[in-house]
Amino acid sequence: MKYNIRGEKVTVTPSMKSYITEKLSKMDKYFENPDEINVNVLAKIKGLEQIIEVTALTKRFTLRAEESNEDFYAAVDLVINKLERQIRKNKDRLNRKYKNVENLDFNFNYEDDEDEEENVSTIVKRKNISMKPMDEEEAMLQIELLNHDFFVFKNIDEECVSVLYKRKDNNYGIINMK
Repeated sequence: MKYNIRGEKVTVTPSMKSYITEKLSKMDKYFENPDEINVNVLAKIKGLEQIIEVTALTKRFTLRAEESNEDFYAAVDLVINKLERQIRKNKDRLNRKYKNVENLDFNFNYEDDEDEEENVSTIVKRKNISMKPMDEEEAMLQIELLNHDFFVFKNIDEECVSVLYKRKDNNYGIINMK
């Protein structure tokens, strides 16, 4: 894997870099050609928390995980475990959907030392909504009144369909579909 390790409000020392690369190299078994995978690692500090964000870019997919802990090395371990769980959890789904596709980047013949997770997510509810035109302020009011994490609406200011979502920092983000 090709690593891009950087820090935000923290200096990444050589020992930190070597620990990250050592842990990430254990993920090589999940990829056909690990040398072609670009991995971006961002280490940042928020209060006492050490936050590690890892984004692995394959040709078709982007794997992303973020974890935090007071201990830097524990945060690295947690984020690597999360990425491995994502790959193992979706192994069967990827294998089924893309079994005849060349250059998928994933290796499904790895030795798995943990039991397969059989809890595959499916669509259990389908909902049709009518979107009334509204501005962003009204959409923020609606998301609070409904107590949802996101709200889809016809944005009269941007003249498009928008998705308003609640961020982890309790602010809002908006996605416009034009």
